Order: sequence, then C-alpha cells, then structure tokens
Amino acid sequence: MAYIEQVPEEQAEGDLARIYETARTRAGGVAHIIKLMSREPEVLEGSMMFYLKLMKAPNGLSAARREMLAAVVSNLNDCYY
Repeated sequence: MAYIEQVPEEQAEGDLARIYETARTRAGGVAHIIKLMSREPEVLEGSMMFYLKLMKAPNGLSAARREMLAAVVSNLNDCYY
C-alpha cells in the first residue's frame, strides 16, 4: 500500500490551516482526501474549487443524481464516500 505524507491538523499553518478550518466548519472534520493533498495547499484549493463547481453548481444533473453517481463510483472503486 502506498503512503502519502500528510500535514496533521495541529501542524497546519497559513493557507492550509484556513483550508482545514473551512473543512471542519463545513463538514465537522477534515476528510482524508483533503489531508492527502495537504503538502500542496494551492493544488488542494484548486481541487476543492473543481469539486464545488462539479458537484454544487447548477448543471444538467440534479444534486441527488450527482451524489448518487459519486456514491456508486466510490463504491466501485472500493473507496469510502
């Protein structure tokens, strides 16, 4: 199994600390996928913006269908959603 070094929440500074705090406020905690990208806060922030545009902005699919597709794909990939 591969290992990616992560910045623990208590060691986060600057932009990363702000991103972690936003995640805690929004979701009650910092998701593992966010911690996996913690070494590159600029890339992490870009990834989060992409996710928000894809999953939260109005488009051709309803919010329920987008969430259902995300759950199905995560299940197929054996990922916790």
